[in-house]
Amino acid sequence: METIIREDTPKTPYVRLDGEKGFVEIKGRSIPENSVEFYKPLIDWIDEYGNSPKDNTVINIQLEYFNTSSSKCILDIFKKLELLFKKGYKVQVNWYYEEDDEDMFEAGEDYQSIINLPFKMIEMEE
Repeated sequence: METIIREDTPKTPYVRLDGEKGFVEIKGRSIPENSVEFYKPLIDWIDEYGNSPKDNTVINIQLEYFNTSSSKCILDIFKKLELLFKKGYKVQVNWYYEEDDEDMFEAGEDYQSIINLPFKMIEMEE
């Protein structure tokens, strides 16, 4: 599968989808004008990846801020990955948050309570 890399902008996060390594990374700010339009190619890629996934898939999410419509799209990504997990593949979500950012910490906890995936909360020093 092809690797997709999108550089970040002031409104969209850096994205790296690497099918060869089973690696997904989303990092930065996510406040696109149209979240569905921004995330649809990522969700489609994950759909395709699900046809022949690696035994172990790692998802690194390191957002400093995201809007409500982005949160729905991120949930959709997690739901696709949850399907892999239910089929017996290893899937690990690493949720990064800055030590004083309670909102980001709580967002990670919220996803963790909704989605049946192994979640690791990783505190970063500012």
